[in-house]
Amino acid sequence: MKMSRLSVQAPSAVVMIRPHHFTPNQMTAADNAFQSRDEKHTPDVLAAKAYQEVTQMAQGLGDAGITVHLYEDESTSTPDSVFPNNWFSTHSGGHVAIYPMYSENRQRERRGDVIEMLKSEYRVQDVIDYSGLEKDKVFLEGTGAMVLDHVARVAYAVRSNRANDVALERFCTHFNFEPMIFDAFDHNGKPIYHTNVLMCIGTDFVLLGAQSIPDAGRRQEIVARLEETGRQVVELSTEQIANFAGNAIELKGRNGRILALSARAHAALQLEQISAIEQSVQLLPFDVSTIELAGGSVRCMLAGIHLSRRMPLTA
Repeated sequence: MKMSRLSVQAPSAVVMIRPHHFTPNQMTAADNAFQSRDEKHTPDVLAAKAYQEVTQMAQGLGDAGITVHLYEDESTSTPDSVFPNNWFSTHSGGHVAIYPMYSENRQRERRGDVIEMLKSEYRVQDVIDYSGLEKDKVFLEGTGAMVLDHVARVAYAVRSNRANDVALERFCTHFNFEPMIFDAFDHNGKPIYHTNVLMCIGTDFVLLGAQSIPDAGRRQEIVARLEETGRQVVELSTEQIANFAGNAIELKGRNGRILALSARAHAALQLEQISAIEQSVQLLPFDVSTIELAGGSVRCMLAGIHLSRRMPLTA
């Protein structure tokens, strides 16, 4: 493994939401082909299993030296609250963004207590709230809709109901990113709903479902842009994308950088892909098979904190 170094790409703290009444969201099923149904378990059993999966993942990340800010959601009206990365993001320099959400019941996921915690424990200079764009049917679902290269300042986004061109341009202007929007489709030919199921940008590598981008010119442009940064592009098959292999996130732990991903995603990777990834990170898989019924995986469950910690006041 390469010598670990600090990286603006890999946060060392995250926000997680532990749902008490988890269920796949029927309002998002129409355009999220990654969702699936479980006919074998009652809703109460599914909710209990999801609660346990979040608990174990938070514990595992904490054991690896990641700071986990874990919040409870006891509501029955926010089935996708386990995916907080869609409604807010944080950025170096003390910036926070709040996003407009496509599904009405996802708009209820935004929490003032999370934002207040960030202001209290981290250095926050400003909070830019785009949620008012929902009234105009303009949506941009955070770091689900965008995969951000924090080093080269590029925002990659698959065009969808969840990633509006106007909102993307506005975000990029405010946060100093270059927008790179493109079309992508899953193995059944359906549009990919969130960019973060297609790609993961780490410090030294990128996981990319390049086959999902039908425009050959655009595909080559994206791969070249990623390789320009010195990263190794590990290409994922459409089947691996369907198994959430692209829905991972690099984090900075106690003993170096890790790649958090699901057990299902890890099992889908080939040995040579694992070997390439392990040149720079330690793989840390978690069983989140119940939560994956909702169409998202480990990356979606983690809102990375790219902010500086406030120093404790001394007497």
